[in-house]
Amino acid sequence: MKKTIAMIATAAAVITLGAARAAPLPEANPDDVGFSKQGLARLDDFFAREIATKRVPGAVVAVARDGKLVHYKAYGMLDPDKGTPMPVDAIFALASMTKPMAAVAGLTLMEQGRLPLQAKLSDYYPGFADMKVGVQQADGSLKLEPQASQIYIHDLYRHTSGLMYGGRPDSTSVLARQYPEGTAPALEGDTQAFIERITKLPLVHQPSTEFEYGFSIDVLGAVVEKVSEQRLGDYLAANVWQPLGMKDATFHPTDAQRPRLARPFANDPLTGKPQAIKLLDTPTRFDCGGACSFATVGDYIRFGQMLLNGGELDGQRILGPKTVHHMTTNHLGPEIKNNVANVEPHRAGFGFGLAVAVRTSEGLSSVPGNPGEFTWNGAYGTQFFCDPKERLVVVVGTAAPGELRKYYREQVQDIVYGAMVK
Repeated sequence: MKKTIAMIATAAAVITLGAARAAPLPEANPDDVGFSKQGLARLDDFFAREIATKRVPGAVVAVARDGKLVHYKAYGMLDPDKGTPMPVDAIFALASMTKPMAAVAGLTLMEQGRLPLQAKLSDYYPGFADMKVGVQQADGSLKLEPQASQIYIHDLYRHTSGLMYGGRPDSTSVLARQYPEGTAPALEGDTQAFIERITKLPLVHQPSTEFEYGFSIDVLGAVVEKVSEQRLGDYLAANVWQPLGMKDATFHPTDAQRPRLARPFANDPLTGKPQAIKLLDTPTRFDCGGACSFATVGDYIRFGQMLLNGGELDGQRILGPKTVHHMTTNHLGPEIKNNVANVEPHRAGFGFGLAVAVRTSEGLSSVPGNPGEFTWNGAYGTQFFCDPKERLVVVVGTAAPGELRKYYREQVQDIVYGAMVK
């Protein structure tokens, strides 16, 4: 009994300590910005149920409207093996939520006249000019054809380069067997080794013809490194993370940060199979722009608020408003096959901008929202979306690398919009 009381007291102390840290944005009463307190309390109920049934170890959720936080809470456990309570400043492996940040790095170079969208990728890494397109034949063999047009920088941002990921459930092509899984190149070699490895593979589509989720933003990160003559993480730190006060954003957690890394259950609650987030314990050998960064939910809500504000936060301008508008507009024209909903099942009615999915129509999607909403998520259980019409930004952190993560994305969005009363 004494032990239980001591554990509860410790948990309360940790939560109080977390609350004592400066909030990432000014705080507001939910009623003052059109939210119902009771509606937002459904987030508490939802995560209490999920944690009680051991479907997720814990979560951190931040909801801001009009630039003010109306909900900023930690739930459950940071590390289920140790029973450590989840602090609000837990650090999450962001997986593909790295992509919008790498894209912003590229767009800062575009604004400087150093990286136009219509530049040829082969101008930076010549090996891409010689890549062939693999066309699967009826007997299962591959026929290799020349590129009908070059890969442009624009294709990297919108995933129309013809590059793919191996090991994804939505990648049904035989070509997927030739491609590595998302973080494998960063764990195995440096930027140059990655470029050499990827340029030896066949493209899975002709450039500029089809949205295919894959290594495009990792390649964009490598281009940013070449243009800036800096590591991607160093460029992001100087031009995005430090100006925005994103104190914990990094590609390489320090020894001081490591105790705050959010960890998943050893086994997937849905399948019972072992699961892991390799990056928590294995350092990457290059700063992969597609999947390799870490940050707190508080850091990322500042990044999202900067985009919602048109590129500026607290007097620090990262991008011009017209650039942000271009980034968050659909870039998949009628001539490009849109497979966004294959990757994110609840994102029917979405196109894709420059490294973010963009809602293009009312209805169709299984989650509420407005045209103009932009969003992306991470395979380890993180989520962010911004709705410019509602002046809303939401960020969720969980360590849930299995299919359950897609369930949380949908449920959280339903609860947040359900809590909005004006």
